[in-house]
Amino acid sequence: MNQPTQLPFHDKLRNASPRLFWLGLVLVLLGLAAIAFPEFSTLAATLLVGWVMLIAGIAIFISSFWIHGTGPFFAANLFGLLSGVAGIFLLFNPLAGAVTLTLIVGIMFIFQGAAELIFALEARPAAGWVGMLVSGLASIVLAIIIVSGWPGISSIVLGILLGINFLTTGFAYIFVSRAFKS
Repeated sequence: MNQPTQLPFHDKLRNASPRLFWLGLVLVLLGLAAIAFPEFSTLAATLLVGWVMLIAGIAIFISSFWIHGTGPFFAANLFGLLSGVAGIFLLFNPLAGAVTLTLIVGIMFIFQGAAELIFALEARPAAGWVGMLVSGLASIVLAIIIVSGWPGISSIVLGILLGINFLTTGFAYIFVSRAFKS
């Protein structure tokens, strides 16, 4: 079999192959669970983001006083307060939070899709690059679905779309790991 020219990126993929496989497998399992329980996965994602934002907001607000008297103090203080308030909003209004997060995830999928397309093109012509290409395209298609159906789809589709995204990303990592298996 004719092997393409080996690049440093390919060497890194070959070394990471076992870890990429297990990462892919975990993502596939999480994707199946998210699809099977879309309302739960939407609620869980909303609450998780709420807690992260609340904790980060508190930490940022407190740490802003470490730089009191400097120019960035006000911005850090305000960002901490806004992050904390956003976290509280998500925790106490998870359905409204899901609507907001649905739009944010749609935007995130656009960026993820673009990154995966670049990843695939960098890995080309090695075997397995097509799996990452398909994942990138799927992320972009999911982004279009989210944005076009927003806000009506927010209660269940966020969980389903996250599950599909986890599945495609998981399979992409499995395909790449198998292609670069040592």
